[in-house]
Amino acid sequence: MKIIEAILLGILQGLTEFLPISSSGHLAIVQQIFGIEEADVAFDVMLHLGTLVAVLVYYRKDVLHLLREFFLLITDWLKGRRPKLLDPDRPYRILMVMVVIATIPTAIIGLVLKDLFISLFNRINIVGYALIVTGILLWLSNRILGNRKTAQDMSVFDALWIGIVQSVAIIPGISRSGSTIFAGLVRGFTPELATRFSFLLSIPAILGAMVLEGKDVLTAASTFNDLIPVAMGFFAAAISGYIAIRVLLTLLHRKKFNYFAYYCWGIAAFIIVYTLLPV
Repeated sequence: MKIIEAILLGILQGLTEFLPISSSGHLAIVQQIFGIEEADVAFDVMLHLGTLVAVLVYYRKDVLHLLREFFLLITDWLKGRRPKLLDPDRPYRILMVMVVIATIPTAIIGLVLKDLFISLFNRINIVGYALIVTGILLWLSNRILGNRKTAQDMSVFDALWIGIVQSVAIIPGISRSGSTIFAGLVRGFTPELATRFSFLLSIPAILGAMVLEGKDVLTAASTFNDLIPVAMGFFAAAISGYIAIRVLLTLLHRKKFNYFAYYCWGIAAFIIVYTLLPV
């Protein structure tokens, strides 16, 4: 792979991972319509690592608080104590527990239906219809931004609901960030909490994808020449991912989420027209 291709794919991964326009959908478009070959395992994992770095850097304070609460819970259990998991006086503990709960249905559904979702990846018309659904969710999200539920008010049902919705986003064309933000807003989350929870929830999701693919990384990146484009793709994904998070939060606070809806519908129309054209 050429360095310029690696950088462009890194930018695409970083932007579409966090902007609510479906990274898997855009990857399917790039491969199915424009004929760009699928990246090898090492490159794909490094792009995921780049986006992971982006969210860890942006939400570094939250991540440190969540890790602290996690280790405090482990310490209490090892000492024979019975700590309160949903302590209203410890919002970060509640947030940490909710991230874990939301990850469970995503992992189960993702593993059980993995082959089905992979088969959908090669059906570009499905991507188009899924992007229409994503656009509808984003358009609706722009109209339910006046909620007031904070982290202390979150329930187990909230987390399970968002986790189930996130699992549906494995379908190419359904945006993970867009669908989970919508799911949070539907449950009464403030826009700040909905986006924050969505991005924090992306951490175990990205880690899971890396673990599933990572066993072949050393074999795929066995030569020095392979490492240069891989590294460039990593940095491109990390930088563009960080920028994407800032852009999304800015547009959400300005109630401009509908811009993403129009974009998704435009891309969906392009795909549907493309599939109807004679080969």
